[in-house]
Amino acid sequence: MSTSRTTGIMASYLSRVLPVALLLSGDLVSAQSLKIDSDDSIISTSKTLAHNVMTYYHGNESGQTPGILPGPPPAGDYYWWEGGALWGTMIDYWHYTGDTTYNDVITQAMLWQVGPNKDYMPPNVTASLGNDDQGFWGMSAMLAAEVNFPDPPSDQPQWLALAQAVFNTQADPGRHDNTCNGGLRWQIPFSNNGYDYKNSIANGCFFNLGARLARYLNNQTYADWAEKTWDWVQSVGFMDGDYRIYDGAHVETNCTDINRAQFSYNNAVYLLGAAYMYNYTDGDSKWESRVNGLLDATLRDFFKNDVAYEIACEEHMTCTTDMLSFKGYLHRWMTTMTQIAPFTSQKVLPVLQKSAQAAVNQCTGPPDGTTCGFEWSSGTFDNSVGAGQTMNVLGAVSSLLVGNAKPPVTNATGGTSAGDPNAGSGSDSFTNTPAPITSGDRAGAGILTAIVLASAAGTFAWMSLGA
Repeated sequence: MSTSRTTGIMASYLSRVLPVALLLSGDLVSAQSLKIDSDDSIISTSKTLAHNVMTYYHGNESGQTPGILPGPPPAGDYYWWEGGALWGTMIDYWHYTGDTTYNDVITQAMLWQVGPNKDYMPPNVTASLGNDDQGFWGMSAMLAAEVNFPDPPSDQPQWLALAQAVFNTQADPGRHDNTCNGGLRWQIPFSNNGYDYKNSIANGCFFNLGARLARYLNNQTYADWAEKTWDWVQSVGFMDGDYRIYDGAHVETNCTDINRAQFSYNNAVYLLGAAYMYNYTDGDSKWESRVNGLLDATLRDFFKNDVAYEIACEEHMTCTTDMLSFKGYLHRWMTTMTQIAPFTSQKVLPVLQKSAQAAVNQCTGPPDGTTCGFEWSSGTFDNSVGAGQTMNVLGAVSSLLVGNAKPPVTNATGGTSAGDPNAGSGSDSFTNTPAPITSGDRAGAGILTAIVLASAAGTFAWMSLGA
């Protein structure tokens, strides 16, 4: 998924010179031009951030490929999955602000990458295609259905059907085996590095989609898959009794060599899915308990003095390009959680407000004093810039408008997107070309994946492939 592969690519930092002096306090500095002290200012700041993030996208330009950010490495910094994540961010931006400026670009991008079987498995990304990568595109399509983003033309794939296609391909028996007593592998094709790895994010995207489809369609089959996936993640030890979610493990060890790196988007994807299950089950106490437990763990582990913080890499800034985008998903999905599991609002919204303020406080970089960095808790612009860093702040800021936004719809409460229960039935299973797993493959695997502890100090060496 995304997250994953990072063949030693340490987050690329496009250094720029900071033109203004910044105060070290958490307050807005005199040069701060981005404000979030009213709905109007939040909308204005969101528009600025949306413009800034879209400067990284060139897919709508002549000769470029719609849907993707520049990449994958070495052609550019970004793997395929992050394009799907960008469009989810931009759909939420439209939903919260009502700004339609980018809607045509979003629609073109989302439809261009569906692939010949309309399942978000385009052949040109097969060499690094993970269940998590496909899952991110599927979750963005699901979001489009839930917020009634304008439906594509009738002769094009529809948002709900695309989400169903992703889910159906991942529920196919060919994606599930008996190693580690179940669960999705990270990679989809046999031949890919990382096929021998099962991880939290691949299964988290599947869980998340299942929970959301269950609610949208009032369909127990999706809910059963979601429940089964949650139970497996706990049973294999990827989620411990204190709701810490770990990266994953290799099938050769029966998933006993658990990589205990923790990433905020893992918590966020499960937290949102659990909230949907709470909603679908009409407030079942089991899911309420799970939401509460995971929420407390998320606030404990990923908010430093109530400011979003990526514990695996931020202290020493060893974050990969993938990791530099996780805070945005954390903010966006926790915000949506407060709509479908309202009992969380009082605990969550004040934290997200404070974290968003810290985020904009450091968006003072050149050329115009609105460029965002990554280290929100520092109070100063850190020269770490990119699509992910800007998406983070856009997601945090635009979601502050949640109080005026309609909750996610279902097909019974105004949803217009057309579904197809058989979507994805003609998809490539990738089961006809098995390749032996080598030690080299194991070294390359890891969604953040093969993360190894490089020293007692906790410096990570990130080895992986691409997403």
